[in-house]
Amino acid sequence: MLNILFYILIIIISVIFMEIVAILSHKYIMHGPGWVLHKSHHIKARNQKDFELNDLYFIFFSSPSIFCIIYGFLYSDYLFLAIGIGILMYGVIYVVLHDIMVHGRFGLKLSLNINYLKKIRKSHMKHHSCKEKNGATNFGFITYK
Repeated sequence: MLNILFYILIIIISVIFMEIVAILSHKYIMHGPGWVLHKSHHIKARNQKDFELNDLYFIFFSSPSIFCIIYGFLYSDYLFLAIGIGILMYGVIYVVLHDIMVHGRFGLKLSLNINYLKKIRKSHMKHHSCKEKNGATNFGFITYK
């Protein structure tokens, strides 16, 4: 039982760690040298359902999760497996909160009358009010200012 609790804790820590990674990479990569891809997410000239260059970041951010899960299964390394699951869970949370609830992507509209979710949406829309590489604030995805 203690082992299971340990791995659940690792999953939770991985989710929290990924928010920190997301904030830093969003601020210093996406709004830095990676603006060439991320700009497509800030400047909309089409329907939200469409592919945008920014979606290529999915490949970069999902790779550690895929590696950890495969490695964990192949070598029965439950620590790697738990980390991979935590990163995967963050990705699912991100897709639901950011892509579906905030931006209505994939043709889905999901709106819940929960203050936390309203604050996330408001914070992220403030971030999107800046259409330039520099000057944006609120770089978190599951946190808000």
